[in-house]
Amino acid sequence: MFLSKRSSVRSLVCLFVSGIMTCATSVAGSGIPDSPAKRQSPPNVLVIVVDDLGWTDLGCYGSGFYETPSLDKFAQSAVRFTNAYSTCPVCSPTRVSIMTGRYPQRNGLTDYAGAPQPQNWKRNTPLLPAPYRLELALEETTLAEIFRQAGYATCFAGKWHLGGEPYYPQQQGFDVNIGGCEWGHPRGGKHFFSPYANPSMSDGPDGEYLPERLASETVNFITSHRDKPFLAVLSFYEVHTPLMTTPKLKEKYQTKKQSIRFAGPLFVDRDGRKVRQVQEHAVYAGMVEAMDSATGRVLDTLDELGLAENTLVVFTSDNGGLSTSEGHPTSNLPLRAGKGWMYEGGIRVPMIVRAPGKKYSSGSENDTPVNSNDIFPTATEYAGLNAPSSNPLDGTSLLPAMSGEKAGADRPLFWHYPHYGNQGGSPSAAVRRGNWKLIHFFEDDHRAMYNLADDIGEDNDVAGKHPEILQEMRTLLDQWSQDVGAKFPTRKQ
Repeated sequence: MFLSKRSSVRSLVCLFVSGIMTCATSVAGSGIPDSPAKRQSPPNVLVIVVDDLGWTDLGCYGSGFYETPSLDKFAQSAVRFTNAYSTCPVCSPTRVSIMTGRYPQRNGLTDYAGAPQPQNWKRNTPLLPAPYRLELALEETTLAEIFRQAGYATCFAGKWHLGGEPYYPQQQGFDVNIGGCEWGHPRGGKHFFSPYANPSMSDGPDGEYLPERLASETVNFITSHRDKPFLAVLSFYEVHTPLMTTPKLKEKYQTKKQSIRFAGPLFVDRDGRKVRQVQEHAVYAGMVEAMDSATGRVLDTLDELGLAENTLVVFTSDNGGLSTSEGHPTSNLPLRAGKGWMYEGGIRVPMIVRAPGKKYSSGSENDTPVNSNDIFPTATEYAGLNAPSSNPLDGTSLLPAMSGEKAGADRPLFWHYPHYGNQGGSPSAAVRRGNWKLIHFFEDDHRAMYNLADDIGEDNDVAGKHPEILQEMRTLLDQWSQDVGAKFPTRKQ
C-alpha cells in the first residue's frame, strides 16, 4: 500500500548538495552488455525532459545548425524514436503524463498551469476555453511515489510547473527538489543566470548559468547515491523563453550563421502567423548547446561511476518547438506549425531511450508511434516494479518496441487541447492511428485528416477522399474523449 502524500510530507528529508564533476566519455557502441555484477542491484532510472525542444532541434534528428554532440553520441548507444509525441502541444499537461503515465484529461490539468480560466478570459475569440485544474492532483500516483515506495532515492531538478507549494515535487514523491516550483520559465532575478530568486533553489555565484547548475545538482545526487538505487528527473528550463545564453555561445553561433548561405525564406506566413523556416537563431542555438553539454555531464557521470550499465535513460521534450511567436526561435520543418498547435510541429518531439541489458540495436531508429504516457510504464517495467492499480495507466512500455516487436504500431494516440495557445493555435483535439491523423477544430467543428506517411507536413487534407476512415477516426476520438472525461470549450453568449 502506498503512503498518503499528505501523511508522508512531514517525513520527507530534503537533501541539498553542491559541487562539480568533470566530464568524461559517455557510453556508446553496439549496445551495453548486461553486467551480472551490476544487475545484482536494482536498476537506476534517469529521465531528462527539455522544455520546448523541437523535433528537429538535435543533430541526430536532422539539425544542421545546432550542435548537440553529447546527445548525438548518446543516441548511438540507444534507440531513437522518430514518431514520438508529447501528450499536449503545451508543457504542463505533458508533464502530468510523464509523472503519471496517464492522459492529462483524467487529472484535469489540460493547459499550462497559470493560463486564464474562462471566467477571466479577455481575448476576442469565438469560444471560451474550457476550465482546467491548476495542479497535479495529490490523489494521482506519481512515478516518484512508485520508486520511493520500492526503496529508491528520488530527485527532481528543474522545471515542475504542476502547481504551487502544496503540490511541489516533495509532496509528489521526490526526496529532493531543486528548482521545481510553479514557474513555467525562469522569472526571478537574472532569469537563466544567478541570482535566480527561485523559491526552491539557492542562488549560485553571480552569473552561473542555469543548465550548468541543474546538471551539477543532478551529478551530485547521482554521486551521493551511487551505492543505492535512484530515480533522477532532470527537467531543464531550456529552451523556453526568455531566450538567453552565454556571450561565448552567442558569439559562436553568430559567426557560424554568417558563414552559411541559407536556401529559401527565413519566414513564411501560414495559418495567420509568421512561421520560421530556417534554424539560424544564434541565442537559441546557444541554449540548445548548453542543454546538450549539461546533459553530457550527467551521462558522463553515469559512465565514470560505473552506473551506465545499470541505468535506464529516457530523453524527451514536453512539446514541439516554438516557431510561430515569442521570438520565433526555431524551425520545425518539415513539420507544420509548432508549440501550441495540434499540427505535428506542436506535438512531435525527440525521444531517445537507452535500456542496458535489453536486446535492441544500438543507434537504431524506431518508427513506432509513442508518447509521453509511455515513460512511466517503461521505467517501472525496467525496474521490475508494479504499476499502480488504483490509477490505470494509458501508456505502454517502450521496451518491446525497442526489441523489435511490432505490437502497438496501430495503437491510437490522442490529444485534447480545449484552449487557445499563446502561439496561435485554437481549441482542438486529434487522434493518430497508424499513418492516419485526424484533427477536430472546435471553433467551426471542422475535421481535417492527413496521411502522415505521404504528407508529414500536413499540407493535404484528405478527409473527403476517405469517408470510411474518417468515420472510424471520429468514432475513436469521440469514444476516447468520453472515457477520459474531456472538457470542451463553450460558445460565447
